[in-house]
Amino acid sequence: MQKPYIFRLEENKAVVRRVVEEVNKRNLTVLDDYMALDFVDHTNQVQGRENVKQGYAMIFKDFPDFHRIIEDIAAEGDKVWTLFKVTGTTISGEKMDATSITIHRIVNGKVVEGWGGLIQKLSVPKVSGELFKKLL
Repeated sequence: MQKPYIFRLEENKAVVRRVVEEVNKRNLTVLDDYMALDFVDHTNQVQGRENVKQGYAMIFKDFPDFHRIIEDIAAEGDKVWTLFKVTGTTISGEKMDATSITIHRIVNGKVVEGWGGLIQKLSVPKVSGELFKKLL
């Protein structure tokens, strides 16, 4: 039998996995279930779940095939660390290939805070989306 602490860590990682899977499918309604209304992205200075949705809409416009793959994930306390491979192609055909790392704080099954961004830019074209420009 798992200890409650270990079970909570696995639940927190499952929240991040679920959000990534659904966002990859362009299902932003998943954020309503797994992100706090007053979520704060400290790195990109974005506040509020609706602003995060708008940010993803801009990213999807700039990179219609935007996709993240979880390469590694770890949890401790109320935080989940995730290493991603990020890919996408602009409408003009420019390819993006990057690595990012994020830290999410999760409370009662909802992401309440986040930090992180691109840490390795193998190929990242310039784009029009203001949110994504902050990541470059």
